[in-house]
Amino acid sequence: MKKILFFWKKLGETFWFVPVLIISFSILLAFCSVYLDSLITIPREGWSRFFLVNSSDSARSILTTISSAMMGVAGTVFSITLVALTLASSQFGPRLIKNFMYVRLNQVVLGLYISTYLYCLLVLNSVTDSNIYTFIPSISILIAILAAVVNIILLIIFIHQIAMSIQADKVVSDISKSISKQVETLFPEKMGEEIENEEYVNVTAAISKYPEQNSIKSPKSGYIQYVDNEALMKIITRHDALLELDCRPGNHLVEGAAIGKIFSNGEWKKNEIEKIVSQYVIGNTKTSQQDLEFSIQQMVEIAARALSPGVNDPYTAITCVDNLTSIMCYLAQAKFPSKYRFDEDGNLRIIADTLDFEGILDTAFNQIRQFSEDSPAVIIRMMEALTTIHDFTSKESHKKAVIRHAEMVLSSGKQNIEEENDIEGLTERAVKILNK
Repeated sequence: MKKILFFWKKLGETFWFVPVLIISFSILLAFCSVYLDSLITIPREGWSRFFLVNSSDSARSILTTISSAMMGVAGTVFSITLVALTLASSQFGPRLIKNFMYVRLNQVVLGLYISTYLYCLLVLNSVTDSNIYTFIPSISILIAILAAVVNIILLIIFIHQIAMSIQADKVVSDISKSISKQVETLFPEKMGEEIENEEYVNVTAAISKYPEQNSIKSPKSGYIQYVDNEALMKIITRHDALLELDCRPGNHLVEGAAIGKIFSNGEWKKNEIEKIVSQYVIGNTKTSQQDLEFSIQQMVEIAARALSPGVNDPYTAITCVDNLTSIMCYLAQAKFPSKYRFDEDGNLRIIADTLDFEGILDTAFNQIRQFSEDSPAVIIRMMEALTTIHDFTSKESHKKAVIRHAEMVLSSGKQNIEEENDIEGLTERAVKILNK
């Protein structure tokens, strides 16, 4: 079931799915509205004469005008979208193009303009004016006029959205909100039955119970996008086996390479191993659904580009550091799930390859530190960020990881900053964390 939800979410994030749904609805609406016009005859008296068309020539003129205008504006929307994507790709990196494509407003606007054009064509085809029979779909034309008004308003909103979406602060803020939601989903504050002292798990004894060992190999090359952990647990428990995984979502696989081992009491058949492999979704690109590092790398990429000699925008890099600080402060208090997964009877069933705090901290700050060698302001802000994260950290292993990064930032600053006052400011901030 979770795999179906993954594919459904992935489908909803495509640029074409929502427009196709809107277009399909417009076709159905056209047939229904024309059918309603054929059943109802509204007298064109009083207020209705100002809103309802009473001649076939006017009907054709209105529908033709709206359809041609909508198609022209749809082309404009396409052009604006492509320009925005080009600017975003050059300024923030090609991996962020997906974020712009996922904006629901862009999909809705594109779908509404094309669907309005198609709706007008279908209604126009129903207009009949002959000596024998005259049919003017007044209600359908009124709906087309109202749709045109809505589309004009949406065009203004769309232009505003595009203008806002390519601003650096807005991009960083949107990515930060997305990462925060993902972090709260993957690492809730209370993880339930988490093993605090993993060193006390006797892995060797658990493996020694099973005489047979089978290797699991990747069916194709690509990135792991999703793993159905619950399905894996059910399969392994049903076969009374132990599964050791060597990779996690976000890792790149090579076809035929080992991705794990199965320890069992008997040899596994090929179709049984295929059931294990089928719980992996492998694609050509990374996705952020189960890969937190990929989401953080998007933020890091913005900071790295901002610190490049061609851009030289330390303010954007500082904004990225600030947002990463908030995320790491949350993770410093979160309980990370254990890599040891047990069934309901307490038997060790899966040894997973999981994320840890130190790995995420490395992903967040290593490259920014390396690219900020010529930017004292960013180096100093990183030291302040690490001090804040250290204040939120309670585990000793987490504190050591933060202190290690503080030492690297201080060393980098002393080697690359020439101004003595800047070095003094960096050292003063380093003392707050290194002397604790």
